[in-house]
Amino acid sequence: MKIRNIAVVALALLAPLSMQAQKKKKPVVKKAPVVVVEEPQEDPRITEMREATQQIVFIDSVVVAKNDFLSAIRLNAESGRLDSYDQFFRSEGHEESYVYINEMGNKCYFSDENANSRMQLYTLDKLGDDWSEPLALKGISDGISEANYPFMMTDGTTFYFAAKGEESIGGYDIFVTRADTENGQFLKPENIGMPFNSEANDYMYVVDELSNIGYFVTDRRQPAGKVCVYMFIPPTSRHIYNSDAYTDEQLRGFADISRIANTWGKGTERKLALERLKTIGKTSAAKQSKSAIHFIINDRVTYTDISQFQAPESADLYRELQSTKKQLKDTEQLLEKSRNFYAKAKSEDKRVLRTEILDAEKQFVRLTADVKTLEKRIRQAENNIINNSK
Repeated sequence: MKIRNIAVVALALLAPLSMQAQKKKKPVVKKAPVVVVEEPQEDPRITEMREATQQIVFIDSVVVAKNDFLSAIRLNAESGRLDSYDQFFRSEGHEESYVYINEMGNKCYFSDENANSRMQLYTLDKLGDDWSEPLALKGISDGISEANYPFMMTDGTTFYFAAKGEESIGGYDIFVTRADTENGQFLKPENIGMPFNSEANDYMYVVDELSNIGYFVTDRRQPAGKVCVYMFIPPTSRHIYNSDAYTDEQLRGFADISRIANTWGKGTERKLALERLKTIGKTSAAKQSKSAIHFIINDRVTYTDISQFQAPESADLYRELQSTKKQLKDTEQLLEKSRNFYAKAKSEDKRVLRTEILDAEKQFVRLTADVKTLEKRIRQAENNIINNSK
């Protein structure tokens, strides 16, 4: 009896084990390895540039063939002129080379391939009827492998060009530098940043100072063989967008120039600029009446034509006055640019700029005094004749 009970108990204990053995084993599901996809990191320089995007009013733009972009850039004679290498030098085979010629026509800057087949910048001076031997520009090669698309401002020292190299974030980027008149070299170039530069090719930064209109060329968002020429209002000082006032998307749009209408504000500046754009070449001083003036002699008399001067020396003094005023304006612009450049320059460049600023400040004071003296001499001479004729 005991044996039978033991057997029953044993069977009872073995039954669950038998049932478990009959159950199908569940397949082992192997978990797929976790793949971490790393998003490409943006170049820190691009991020930094975007955060410092300059506020610029873009008044218009036009898409043209790449080999015809010069036709979209209009300059008054006072700002010099641009030309292709082949047209200026009457040659062939330099399709990517360009020339800037100053207002006087006695100095030019141009691009051409060097011995390593890389584009570099050179300058020429006109001596009589002939041009000097070309000289490579010195001081701009640090961090730059190729340079092209030159433009010199009317002050004769502020120089813009486009370059490739470690200092560029795309293909060509636009750079600015200053001429050191003491040693004939240029200071270390500075990338002018966004919105002018991008990861595409950006080049040919030009400013017509008489009309206060600027241009630059880019192939961003353009099909092969096409470029966009933007027209803008050149800033008198650098102002960047306030990141607290705009979303990241809006700031990116300003940096990329995704829509020029977003830069117009109320539109007043743009409207005036468009009017100035229409008159480029028509209001050039070279095409204005040489005798038309506006000079106050006294409370009752204002001359509007140079022929109205009665004193023998007054007309010559007036021409000298106009020349001195132009020098004063150029000096004032040079001072402002030098001070802006000084704030961002490296220590070795600041020494040169400091001397340049001090000299310009002295010249500004002297020219201001000369203007007042000339005006006084003209008025005295004319008022003497007017009073004696009564």
